[in-house]
Amino acid sequence: MKFDLGVSVGAIFRAFRYRNYRLFFLGQGVSLIGTWTQQVALSWLVYRLTGSTLLLGVVAFSNQIPTLFLGPLAGVVADRFNRKRLLLWTQGLSMVQALVLAALVLAGAIEPWHIVALSIAIGTVNAFDIPIRQSFVIEMVERREDLGNAIALNSAMFNSARFIGPMVAGIMISTVGEGVCFLINGISYLAVLAVLQAIRVAEKERRRQTGPFWGEFREAIDYARNFKPIIAILALLSVFSIAGAPYLVLMPAYAKDVLHGGAHTFGFLMSAAGIGALSATMYLASRKNANGLIRLIPAAAGAFGLAIAAFALSHSFTFCVFFLFIAGFSMMTHIASSNTIIQTIVDEDKRGRIMSLFAMSFMGVMPFGSLVAGSIAGKIGVQDTMLLGAACCIGGALIFASKLPMLCNLLRPVFADMNICEEERKTAPPSPRIH
Repeated sequence: MKFDLGVSVGAIFRAFRYRNYRLFFLGQGVSLIGTWTQQVALSWLVYRLTGSTLLLGVVAFSNQIPTLFLGPLAGVVADRFNRKRLLLWTQGLSMVQALVLAALVLAGAIEPWHIVALSIAIGTVNAFDIPIRQSFVIEMVERREDLGNAIALNSAMFNSARFIGPMVAGIMISTVGEGVCFLINGISYLAVLAVLQAIRVAEKERRRQTGPFWGEFREAIDYARNFKPIIAILALLSVFSIAGAPYLVLMPAYAKDVLHGGAHTFGFLMSAAGIGALSATMYLASRKNANGLIRLIPAAAGAFGLAIAAFALSHSFTFCVFFLFIAGFSMMTHIASSNTIIQTIVDEDKRGRIMSLFAMSFMGVMPFGSLVAGSIAGKIGVQDTMLLGAACCIGGALIFASKLPMLCNLLRPVFADMNICEEERKTAPPSPRIH
């Protein structure tokens, strides 16, 4: 894994050559800052009202769990209907949720059950929004080889907002309160709605399905199972989400109980992981296409496990910051590479359903990993829990790596058919994908 120092700035931002993508990036960038502002303010509000760490976990669980149960329906919807119109609905409903939350807080009428109910509501909307938005990207990027660049820039936008949003939230909470943070988020959705109206994409012909939704989703499951690269990527992503990602949930306890620090220490640790993730997006954006990314996936998952293990064993703040930078870099490389490969190779008529499987494998199972990690940490301690999760990630990476020759052979003709890998196109056999 190495950076190409000769890559120009224009190459890193080449997805911006497409007008639709530029508009989408701008609108989403504004909205994501509002989203992170709300997320930080909501956690602060919950703890201020209740003083309960359990309720913090309940709110997070309520926000994420709908993705697991509604993913099948969301994927079918994304493939059946116009994705731009669907995004207008999901973004509009997200704006309503933020404004209702703002109104309750500003009126002094907010109760904990309101927060849980509204978290379930936004989680339900996100369950549909994620696969729709992910599968909509390719409609704005005309050349398939630029898709990886667009996905990497989306990740960069997300991580940039993760820095700006909390800063905005901190200032607003201390000066005017949480309600204004929610109001800012609600207003930020106007940017997304405006750019979606301005985006012009060619109307794609979609199959008119009249059968049961479950039958269509089962078709996508069979498609993923029969094309080994997809099912292998999703399986490793699930292992990562259950065993690896919960380190973020345990971070406050590690900062306080192991490093004997406070909120300042916690902030630096989270920033280190965020900077690592942002660096990874720049690296991925500099790559020409998806060719070779399959080899990065087990390397990144293994590096993440090693970095978390080293972090768990370290009592030095300096070393912890370094290891979390590596963990953040590896985590984003794994997730974005997985996303890019799947988006590149999947058949268009199944894109929404496969991206719903991606969301279910990543965000859908994460709440269970967080609950398990919290439960285990209460019995064996935070450090040993992190070590156990790291070992699972390393084990998953080794199993994936053992399958690399087979996976590369399956992907090679697919990439060659798309002219992504010119040197292999002349000799590659026909694509073995299942249609």
